[in-house]
Amino acid sequence: MEFIDKLKNRRSYREFEPETFDIQLLVNAIEAAKYAPSGANKQPWTFCIVQNQEIKKEIRMQAEKAESSFYKKIPLHWQEDLEHLNVSIEKPFLEQAPYLIVIFKQVYQIDKDGEHTKVYYPDISVGIATGMLIAALTDLGLDILTYTPSESQFLSDILERPDNEKPFLIIVCGKGSKSYTLPKITKKSNDEVIKIY
Repeated sequence: MEFIDKLKNRRSYREFEPETFDIQLLVNAIEAAKYAPSGANKQPWTFCIVQNQEIKKEIRMQAEKAESSFYKKIPLHWQEDLEHLNVSIEKPFLEQAPYLIVIFKQVYQIDKDGEHTKVYYPDISVGIATGMLIAALTDLGLDILTYTPSESQFLSDILERPDNEKPFLIIVCGKGSKSYTLPKITKKSNDEVIKIY
């Protein structure tokens, strides 16, 4: 129950303390996540840990550029749904947090002969691995934020990832800011989400 309670108390922080911690904690969490089930055991994921401040700064700059364009396009009801969550075009957390984990999904793989080989259900497989990673990070006492830029090709360019890898998600990792006011949210009841037959 202790693990479940940790997951139930997990919250998304959009401001982080600058303090760092041993990167091995992230390596250990990713090691657990790589045991996630995947289509035909293809394991179509790559986890990039970013600690370099200049790279984080470039990621923030490109993310805010993409979001500036995106927020002009989304309908009013979408903007209203985001309003109470402290979401904005500015993404300071991308520089504040000591680490970013940029997750890539492999849309095909390359064998030892240089031939392209198929992967199966990459979105589902990487999604499961990401969920396991979030659970592992939470168990380690780290605060996180999941962030999906509206346009994400810049992540491939900045991190020089190969063409078969497409950006999936950024997990911002660190200690949430003590001065950050978490938005008031509720979760659906068990009756709403659990159906027993």
